[in-house]
Amino acid sequence: MGYDYALVHLQYTIPPAVALTLLYRPLCTKLDVYKILFLICIAVVSTTPWDSYLIHNRIWTYPPEAILGPTFLKIPVEEIFFFVIQTYNTSLLYLLISKPTFHPVYLQTERDVQNRRLLPWEKWLGQAILSFVIVIGVILVSRGGQGLYMGLILAWAVPFMLILWSLAYQFLLGLPLSNTAIPVVLPTFYLWAVDTLALKRGTWVIESRTKLGLNLWDGLEIEEAVFFLVTNVLIVFGLVAFNNALAVLETFTTKFPDLPSMPSPLLLVEALLLPSHKYDQLKIYGLQEALYRLRKKSRSFYLASGVFEGRLRIDLIILYSFCRVADDLVDDAASLAEAKGWIEQLNMYLDMVYRNKSSNRSGVTDFVFDVFPPSAQRTLVLLPTAYLSAEPLYELVKGFETDLDFSSEIHGSFPINTQEDLQLYGSRVAGTVAESCIELVYHHTHADSAPEQRRRVLEAGGKMGIALQCVNIARDITVDAHMSRVYLPSSWLKDANLTPTAVIHDPTHSAIEGLRSRLLDLAFVIYEEARDAIEELPAEARAPMRVAVESYMEIGRVLGEQGYMVKDGRATVPKSRRLRVAWKALNQ
Repeated sequence: MGYDYALVHLQYTIPPAVALTLLYRPLCTKLDVYKILFLICIAVVSTTPWDSYLIHNRIWTYPPEAILGPTFLKIPVEEIFFFVIQTYNTSLLYLLISKPTFHPVYLQTERDVQNRRLLPWEKWLGQAILSFVIVIGVILVSRGGQGLYMGLILAWAVPFMLILWSLAYQFLLGLPLSNTAIPVVLPTFYLWAVDTLALKRGTWVIESRTKLGLNLWDGLEIEEAVFFLVTNVLIVFGLVAFNNALAVLETFTTKFPDLPSMPSPLLLVEALLLPSHKYDQLKIYGLQEALYRLRKKSRSFYLASGVFEGRLRIDLIILYSFCRVADDLVDDAASLAEAKGWIEQLNMYLDMVYRNKSSNRSGVTDFVFDVFPPSAQRTLVLLPTAYLSAEPLYELVKGFETDLDFSSEIHGSFPINTQEDLQLYGSRVAGTVAESCIELVYHHTHADSAPEQRRRVLEAGGKMGIALQCVNIARDITVDAHMSRVYLPSSWLKDANLTPTAVIHDPTHSAIEGLRSRLLDLAFVIYEEARDAIEELPAEARAPMRVAVESYMEIGRVLGEQGYMVKDGRATVPKSRRLRVAWKALNQ
């Protein structure tokens, strides 16, 4: 009986597990726990017979003085724990790195015409290479002798890799390299170092008659290096395949209308086996466009979106895209008449969806593709109007109509005359969006809450939207002035001996900072009134919603500081600071 192997865990495998657990804890969901447990079970079940065979045949051994004693099928308990802890650590690292990734946009057909051309030969080439490696492994096993251990590693591990590659090769090729390479490379090099120490100390021993006698470096047998590499590859391949299946289940709601919170292994396999030519390409392309808009237009909300999960995240991104598309149609119009035309068409679109219930969805789709530009079409078709209330969306369009009133400024008329006008405008263009977000939260979380509580949360959400819009206006005074728009109330300007026209001509006037501060004060008063309602949201949405709100309100805090960073005429929050704010919001 000895403690050498146990000390390896205490010194080298458990500390990273604790650190990764603490780091990922605020981001961890029930589905993440399910993924990790699922992978651990597969790792233990698939590795135990193989490891037992190696020990029975004395391919590797454990000195009695290095282990505690208890075994299962001759495998020391410390070794079985290694199966668990390696899978746990690599899985956590993968989940941490891939958390911001929006997986549905990486679904592709075999001939994708909008992204890179993903041809069948890439799949066949991967299968051929892996099959060749399996054959090498079988040959080495059949020959026995010094190549036996390497052959057993390849013949055992690579068939699993071949299966996973065949099921999820599109995802494995399409995902950012950082998502797949880092969770393989970092744990592998770390375990190579640990294994080197253990081999030198004699904690475990590879019999010389079964090994090639080659070292990756002094003290590390080539077989051990390959073993840790392929096992980490297997873990990452398994997690990628899991996420591939989830992306299919979450994206294609017509094919998988009922999605349990913990999909069964059979359902995951069914999703992976769905032929790619049956994917809804309009939805994939629409989500790619929506994500691009979000990433380009709002770094704060893009950061926050990574904390939401599943179908809720998908619908929130589409909702943001709708707001952006509608706003751009009006703002980018070549003339006032064209802008009014887009307002009319947006209202007609909402009428078809909500008021003319006899209109089928295909009729709405035909209308969208006939009337709207390509950049707007997919978002309008994908907007989840089936479980969004009509009123907030109609009010949002009214808010865009207010923007058109600025075109009459040559006559001395501006639409934002009082603080009440400002708050009404904020309610229409932002409060409505917040209410729609909350509706999506309640729909996707299936939360059982009292109607009065929902009403209270929706009302607070509307207020929070006004607060965020006030921050947005405070940030964009100069940018808006260049568009001949002034959202600061005319009554406030009068108090500062200014007019809207004066602001347009000189948005950096010395009195502007005082007005900006006044607007930010209003924003934070409303924010304080509404923020507690976040804690009444369903548990799954509280932390993500905190991140969304705090990330945007941080812009207001930055505006109150001296010497803040400006990009494209707007104050910006440095990425490191945004991450700190998000981390703090997650841990509240």
